[in-house]
Amino acid sequence: MDAVSDGGRLPVPDVLGFLAGRWRVTRTVRDLAGADEGHFEGHTTFAPVPDGLLHEEAGEFTWQGVTRPATRTLRFVPGSVPGTAEVRFADGRPFHDLDLRGGRHIAGHPCAADFYRGEFTVTDADHWRSVWRVGGPKKDLVLTTDYVREG
Repeated sequence: MDAVSDGGRLPVPDVLGFLAGRWRVTRTVRDLAGADEGHFEGHTTFAPVPDGLLHEEAGEFTWQGVTRPATRTLRFVPGSVPGTAEVRFADGRPFHDLDLRGGRHIAGHPCAADFYRGEFTVTDADHWRSVWRVGGPKKDLVLTTDYVREG
């Protein structure tokens, strides 16, 4: 996985193999309706577990001038097609699919009255990005997360 292909995207033949390890995470959260912007800084570890990878994220989130600890846990399990994954919440509920074999993937997730549309792009062996657009009656957000492989 050294050469970048089409449009600055790196194809990833095995998403679980690619993600395994520790990543530095920076995230901006923009409220398009209220013009507020938040910022997250932390780390994510994709650790092997019997059914795939356990994704554990921890850091600090600053919103409207207040900084608080923030964490999240997800499970990445093998998808129905080799090299892909199914992303699940910590309690096992489905979140979205993930297929980076072309270096880019778009996923959706309905959540009550809101809809989350995620775009995932791998730029090289040590960098990838997710952009979630969240729309609904009370939400109008864009969450942009950059991941940089550590060590």
